[in-house]
Amino acid sequence: MKQTNTSIRIPMPVRYLINAALIVLLWFILSSLMRSGAITNYWTGIIIMIGINIILAVSLNVATGYLGQLPLGHAGFMAVGAYAGGIFMRAVPVQEFLRAGNAGASVPYILIALLISALTAGIFGLIIGIPALRLRGDYLAIITLGFGEIIRVVLTNIDSVLGFDFTFGSAGLKRIPKYSSFTLVFICVVLTCFIIHTVMKSRHGRAILSIRENEIASESVGVNTTYYKTFAFVLSAMLAGVAGCLYAGYIGSLYPSTFKFMKSIEILVMVVLGGMGSMLGSVLSATVLTVLPELLRSVADYRMVAYSLALVIMMIFRPKGLMGSYDFSLSHLLEKGLCAVRLLFGRKSSEKKGESRE
Repeated sequence: MKQTNTSIRIPMPVRYLINAALIVLLWFILSSLMRSGAITNYWTGIIIMIGINIILAVSLNVATGYLGQLPLGHAGFMAVGAYAGGIFMRAVPVQEFLRAGNAGASVPYILIALLISALTAGIFGLIIGIPALRLRGDYLAIITLGFGEIIRVVLTNIDSVLGFDFTFGSAGLKRIPKYSSFTLVFICVVLTCFIIHTVMKSRHGRAILSIRENEIASESVGVNTTYYKTFAFVLSAMLAGVAGCLYAGYIGSLYPSTFKFMKSIEILVMVVLGGMGSMLGSVLSATVLTVLPELLRSVADYRMVAYSLALVIMMIFRPKGLMGSYDFSLSHLLEKGLCAVRLLFGRKSSEKKGESRE
């Protein structure tokens, strides 16, 4: 019996065009709702925090889900990026531009701040990653936890060593221009997800995944495991630095106590609950775990109990996370839909031909 090939492949440029159109449509809908007041300023702020947490979760997923390591110092890279961007933005006339309503003039400074934050966090990631990634498992978790706490302690006490105000210690770095808008955070989220997706679909991403599956086998076939482990770790740190810069521009003040050990655990929980190695899972879990505490504010005395109970139930019934290792692909969904339509119409046409022959 002759089999017909019903598979349909959407060309790659068309895939990117469809994804870009849907992303622009999502931004337009959310922006319109915010301008009309349907989404209040309170929920706009929550949406901005969702975007920042998504960047933190998907960036940690590079080192945890794709590389298969367990770093616990992600809050330290976020802190480095936040302070680097905050100190730079305090030194430039962005505040005056924002007060005058000239947001366009502040765009170059914002881009430079994001770049400085990413590079600074990347340098710290390289310094920490080279010695730390020689270890594995619990030892890697302990050493990265220690480095994260060292960064926080340095931010608290560096002014007394330098002899002048730089980070302002435990008093906090204040009067940072609030430049993080919904559009800026949305663009950064899209670019972050695109960069990670592109890297993981390349030969570099396949090398990273091979290290997760079997590091010894990867090294035996010529994969430079030290290089790719450091590469993934630095990429993760740079994106965390971008999230820190956006956080500084949203809150307007920074305190070292914000970036304690529990902040790293909070980010790690988002990755684990979403699914190790699933970008979509990290996005969904970051969204849920950012919104859930706000929805439970009406029962403030019990909201942490409900929050913890939800995590326990999730781990019991879905130990691999919300999405496991599955990553949603709109293009594949469209291809399956087109194949289903072709099969449906093909059957109808064959039935009509059979009836006409009769």
